[in-house]
Amino acid sequence: MPPAHQATLATPAVDAAPPDDCLARNDWICGAYLDTRRHILVDAVVQHLQITVIAVAIALVIAVPLAVVARRWGWAAGPVLALTTVLYTIPSLAMFSLLLPAYGLSATLVVAGLVLYSLTLLVRNILAGLRAVPEETRQAARGMGYGPIRLLLTVELPLALPAAMAGLRIATVSAVSLVTVGAIVGYGGLGNLIYSGMNTYFKAQVLTASALCVVIAVVADVLLLGVGRLLTPWTRASRS
Repeated sequence: MPPAHQATLATPAVDAAPPDDCLARNDWICGAYLDTRRHILVDAVVQHLQITVIAVAIALVIAVPLAVVARRWGWAAGPVLALTTVLYTIPSLAMFSLLLPAYGLSATLVVAGLVLYSLTLLVRNILAGLRAVPEETRQAARGMGYGPIRLLLTVELPLALPAAMAGLRIATVSAVSLVTVGAIVGYGGLGNLIYSGMNTYFKAQVLTASALCVVIAVVADVLLLGVGRLLTPWTRASRS
């Protein structure tokens, strides 16, 4: 073998310089990802918020009558709480699979699953709030001529608000996280990006979408905390 060729083989290859683009390097934190995928992130956030808000709102509309029924008729409390508790124990993937024949691969499937999960948290907290209303307060309202409906709307539900808002906060934060599971049917909001990013090991996408989920949960919790304080000024007065 010619000496020159031997020297060429013996010379180690020079390492290529790392690319300047953080996307090409597949960094976890990458500003270029935010710039180039902004519209994708916005669409995912909007879908995430829509599914969360719709599911929690529907669950709240269902939970209030269930809690009122459980409070009015004591015999109903056991079955109502048992049913909602059983629903909450079903794993999310199994829940979506059970609902699949009824709703198909749609956003409605994800919403329905989140509604069922939220009922446990909402019913229990609203019922606890209603039960905490002092009986003497009810008797005083009845003595002033309050009927059942007026008593419920102007006395019992307002006094149950602190407990109800606590349940709403927990249900909302839980729904924000569970929306991501909807990625298995293509309607998971930011979960779609997390799922696809993990499949392709796209670090920036996984981290960015996960961080946005955390931000949404924290902001929603803080907003609901503020709303709860505005709606229940007497709780601040009692603490002070």
